[in-house]
Amino acid sequence: MLQLQNIIFKVPASDSGKEPQSEQTIINDVSFTFEQGGFYAITGPNGSGKTTIAKLIMGINALTQGKIIFNGKDITSLPINERSNAGIVYGFQHPARFKGTTFRDLLSISLGSDDEEKLVNIISRVGVCSMDFLDKPVDSKLSGGEIKKIELATVIARNPKVAIYDEPDTGIDLWTIGPMVDLLKREQKENNTTTIVVSHNKTFLEAADTLLLIKKGKIAYTGDLAGAMPMLEDLSVCTFDELCQGENDAQCYR
Repeated sequence: MLQLQNIIFKVPASDSGKEPQSEQTIINDVSFTFEQGGFYAITGPNGSGKTTIAKLIMGINALTQGKIIFNGKDITSLPINERSNAGIVYGFQHPARFKGTTFRDLLSISLGSDDEEKLVNIISRVGVCSMDFLDKPVDSKLSGGEIKKIELATVIARNPKVAIYDEPDTGIDLWTIGPMVDLLKREQKENNTTTIVVSHNKTFLEAADTLLLIKKGKIAYTGDLAGAMPMLEDLSVCTFDELCQGENDAQCYR
């Protein structure tokens, strides 16, 4: 369904005494197939390349080498908007805020309609009960949980074939994570959406059908969380602090 074929991503090396034309390899010859309707979690140490893989799929970053095939079509050179129109949608770790724009505005754009009944259907699916929320400005006054609900709603409104969520638990409270996982799993099953979540969080890793552990730009492991645990606990793969962005030990692998 979505194939990564020997993808490589390089950036110019930092100014640290290296040759001016030298490059740093961020993603190193990664191949993987995401099957239709599957729930995937991508995890790994900070700087391992997990978010970069997500951005390469969306076209936010351009491949240095390799191919991305989506439903049998080579989309390697397609811009972001064409990938979005094809059914690939991305939820950012830190969603943008737009002064002077309301949630209703954004949701109507994503949905392609300002039909009130359709808007209500979407917001109810993400757990928003108040119609007043639709007319909230998407600005700095929103809480982390509120902006995440807006982001989720705009992704779901696109009815994506592939939904990518980069660290969806960033900025939200511990009690919101479980319902968020339930929402993504429900959307996955009801709409046969291929769901890709980049996360350190145990709840997302447990929910995944397949977990991909990234180490130094390569896939070091694919399987379930139980099988990944020896590598997650191996300090040669990640340190105590690298696999947690929160403070609750029960929710994060450190």
